[in-house]
Amino acid sequence: MVMQDQAERIDQEIVPYLPPRLGALIVRLPPATKARLTELRLRVGQPAAVALAGDERWFLGPGGLVGDPDHAELVTREDGERLLAALSRSSVYALEEQFRSGYLTLPGGHRVGFCGEMALENGRPRTLRHVGAFNIRIARAVPGAADAVLPRLVTPGGRIRHTLIVSPPGCGKTTLLRDLARQISWGVPALGLPGTDVAIVDERSEIAACRDGVPQHDVGPRTDVCDRCPKPVGILQVVRAMSPRVIITDEVGSEADGAALLEALHAGVTVIASAHGNDWTDAAARPALRRLLESGVFERAVVLSRRRGPGTIETVLDLTRADSRPATPTPTHRMHTPVAAIVSMS
Repeated sequence: MVMQDQAERIDQEIVPYLPPRLGALIVRLPPATKARLTELRLRVGQPAAVALAGDERWFLGPGGLVGDPDHAELVTREDGERLLAALSRSSVYALEEQFRSGYLTLPGGHRVGFCGEMALENGRPRTLRHVGAFNIRIARAVPGAADAVLPRLVTPGGRIRHTLIVSPPGCGKTTLLRDLARQISWGVPALGLPGTDVAIVDERSEIAACRDGVPQHDVGPRTDVCDRCPKPVGILQVVRAMSPRVIITDEVGSEADGAALLEALHAGVTVIASAHGNDWTDAAARPALRRLLESGVFERAVVLSRRRGPGTIETVLDLTRADSRPATPTPTHRMHTPVAAIVSMS
């Protein structure tokens, strides 16, 4: 049923934007294949390419998916113009803001990334001209993605611990954040966790995937979303305006991000954030995170990988333990709690 639902979503939410010739090829794919689609990459003058769950890469051919680009359908300039017209509802000027950020969000939470000739104004992006490449990233909710982690983040008194999620790109950190928001917002009685007011600061519209201010993903009934706002501004805004108990944000990467998170923490708000890192040592060595980590505010760290597919939980660190604190990390200093030790954490 889940497979059929995802295949139908693609037919209803993606195909209408595609040039008819390419849309028809997607419609004719077997439902099991269609349900595994994660990306559709259309580059003008190049073969249409797709990605499937499990990091499989194929090309789109007249009779289905093919491995040889010489047997794939080429994306024409007309295809690109048709796609752009459909996305902009025939008014390219309506996409000026999205062109500046490089992406837009479709109904259903799907994202379309653009690449082309960037026009600058005073050294800053103003718009894109001659868009030549599109990356349609197909959204898929994963209810239960946080099931293995959430019990480690809840105290016996029903409080969420301050948590940092560390992950290389494409390893499921945004999916995990989304499901954490959903479950914390709804509440989990079995864990003694009541329904809680959550604020998502979603600078790149990836966690909630808002369109016209409305989340396209289920992030829970008690969740507010500050969309497309720089994290240092958005974090302080939601603390002052929405009084959340928990703030969730993605890809903390600057000292300003860290300073804003510390402000929220000092205001009594629980923080769940993510950061890029190949492993815990890599993340702990990043200057932008060092002040946060050395402050000792985070209580848990979750490290993800792709070792058994996206979302593999490599480690859950108890940062309240002296032997897990990232004092002055070096390339030879690897702080690691084996997966087998997770169950012993309180």
